[in-house]
Amino acid sequence: MRPTLTGVRVVEFEGIGPGPLAGRMLADMGAEVTVIARPQEGALTAKFGGVADNPLRRGKSVVSLNLKHADSRADAMALVAAADALIEGNRPGVMERLGLGPADCAALNPKLVYGRMTGWGQTGPLAQAAGHDLNYVALTGLLSLSAHRGERPIVPPTVVGDAAGALGLAFGMVCALLEARTSGRGRVVDGAIVDVLTMLGSIAFWVRSSGQLDGANPSPFHDSPFYDVYACADGGFITLGALEPQFYALLLDKLGFTDVNPAAQYDQSAWPALKQRFTKLFVSYPRAHWCELLEGSDVCFAPVLSIAEAAAHPHNVARKIHRVLPRGAVEAAGAPRYSALAVYV
Repeated sequence: MRPTLTGVRVVEFEGIGPGPLAGRMLADMGAEVTVIARPQEGALTAKFGGVADNPLRRGKSVVSLNLKHADSRADAMALVAAADALIEGNRPGVMERLGLGPADCAALNPKLVYGRMTGWGQTGPLAQAAGHDLNYVALTGLLSLSAHRGERPIVPPTVVGDAAGALGLAFGMVCALLEARTSGRGRVVDGAIVDVLTMLGSIAFWVRSSGQLDGANPSPFHDSPFYDVYACADGGFITLGALEPQFYALLLDKLGFTDVNPAAQYDQSAWPALKQRFTKLFVSYPRAHWCELLEGSDVCFAPVLSIAEAAAHPHNVARKIHRVLPRGAVEAAGAPRYSALAVYV
């Protein structure tokens, strides 16, 4: 099938993390993405594996320009003039000082969608401060929800903040591109990670409003026996998420807990003792035993897999979620997927 963004031209001023990921999301959908890269490799890029192995450049063409020089800035502006969209991830004001800000670009290309990827946003007291994924997740309040009662929050994978920001920016840019096609006017898309991540936390805020998160009452997401991570005999781990009554009843049946009344699932006074029973049972067998018993059923179960294990899991293999390169590196395939809309005569 023809990729959905075929014909869309994007100029990406290369940074690290979420901006390039947003660009790759657009490239995966068929956009023609041209990366304007610095002549020298950044220190953090080198630590992550270098430009040669950078999966965020997949599907893009790369032009090296030193934007400190006037002729390189002119070359960059020529690319922008012919583009439909732009992505930049500098601190607020940097592109304006280079003569490549929204007003400068609009003078040559009034239909341009100007995507700005930052952690804190273009405005606000923290706008000029440095930050990384962990900091943004912390400020939204969502990091606190990763902690069991009395314990410190865990460090989440970078997908929580950076990738959420990338997804929000890509979504916002596509929305603005659709509008620009009819109005003839471009937009600036302020893709602040703290904004997007907070919006994506809407379900957590909804649950919190009922007293089930972030409060003094026991939480089904932290204190219950049916929603947690459990250790196994071989050092592996498994997860349960049997929130609904029918899933919880099936879980009890499969575990042989015939003495537990499934109708009393939300009797919080019974949670501590039952959680101890779950813990003792799960740690008495290896992870493979629980996969054989529970995986694929409606108990809401999954094993905790390493990246290598995830790439080899039959479900992920069937969906072609990962790409395993000859050198052993694992990459993620583009998402979401598309198929033809059936036509009925």
